[in-house]
Amino acid sequence: MLFSSLMLYISLFVALFFEVFLLITYFEIREEIKFEEKHNGKDLTNYPSVTIIVPCYNEESTVASTIRSLLSLQYPKDKLKLIVVDDGSTDNTQKSLEEFTHHPQIQTFKKENGGKHTALNFALERVDTELVGCLDADSFVEPEALKRIVGFFTDEATMAVTPSIKIHEPISVLQHVQKVEYNWGIFLRRVLSSINGLYVTPGPFSIFRTRIFKEIGGYREAYLTEDMEMALRMHRNHYKIVNSHNAYVYTVAPSKLSDLYKQRVRWAYGFLNNAVDYRDMYFNKKYGNIGIFVLPIATFSVFSTLYAAGNALWSIFSKIPDALTRYQAVGFAWNFNAPHFSVDWFTFNTGITAMITYTTIILSLTLLYLALALAEGKVRLKKDVLYYLTIYILIVPLWLAKATYSTLARKPITWR
Repeated sequence: MLFSSLMLYISLFVALFFEVFLLITYFEIREEIKFEEKHNGKDLTNYPSVTIIVPCYNEESTVASTIRSLLSLQYPKDKLKLIVVDDGSTDNTQKSLEEFTHHPQIQTFKKENGGKHTALNFALERVDTELVGCLDADSFVEPEALKRIVGFFTDEATMAVTPSIKIHEPISVLQHVQKVEYNWGIFLRRVLSSINGLYVTPGPFSIFRTRIFKEIGGYREAYLTEDMEMALRMHRNHYKIVNSHNAYVYTVAPSKLSDLYKQRVRWAYGFLNNAVDYRDMYFNKKYGNIGIFVLPIATFSVFSTLYAAGNALWSIFSKIPDALTRYQAVGFAWNFNAPHFSVDWFTFNTGITAMITYTTIILSLTLLYLALALAEGKVRLKKDVLYYLTIYILIVPLWLAKATYSTLARKPITWR
């Protein structure tokens, strides 16, 4: 009982602290965000050369559209190159690439399957431009995305810029859930960017100064999350990563629970194992906010979510024996009267724990509103918000539990 109460208080404190931090930081950077939206990418006088790498494996249905979106970027054609690497596809990916074989901006290669990190490193050996980035073969960029990202490289200290990722044409309920989740991610990344706390350089269209790969090495397998490991390695070497919140990239989201589960297990497993590899950064002031603040809270959130889910399940299952006993004694007590709802303010729980819980919930909804406003411009209470609030909290523990178990048991996971 004491342990349960202690965990509750700690979880509420950390959640409330983090939410207040996000809220205060967001209001502090609002003018900066407005300035970026108005000017970034619109006053460029210098266009650095850029190579975009498109690694693909069995992406016959989307890779051509991905490449066309890159060719439609509002960027000087003589400054933009594409390197497409087919990592041993077994479908008709090669056939989908045939129309681009002789395109002057595009180089296409096919290699034996070795994983995404090997395809990226294969292409990096052939890059001779100032900047280099990656775009997953199931993602699509807005025409102005590259200009908005490149604008941040006028700061010589900036070594990588991440975009904002949205869901491409959501249809299923799960895709609508992910749409809200990704919009929340846009808000979170922009806030963390302001304190140099980004710990992922996402595969969809993160752009780097090419020289960093010569200085700290290429991509690693990194538990199938090479984009996370690269960001942590950059922080270890004190490189600056920022976010361009209005450089939009669209990605095709899993439509089935099984596919979403596999994807999120991979992400959570990658985070936990990379966290172990980079454990020396935790609470180390040498690494600034990423070590003192961001990584510890991100890790704590995994275990606090699992504890909350486990505690809720225990509370439910522990009542089953009593329910069975009552049933055996009196059977079902059917009551066909319509339910009556009332609020008795005199007996309203005003205890400290309850008030902190209410405050945490209100702040969570406030932050969600601000996230939707930042990502969408206007906030409308659509079905995707309802799906997110009712479904997401139920499915997150599924992949967190699997990832945690696999990490503790040292069992590798598979992606496909």
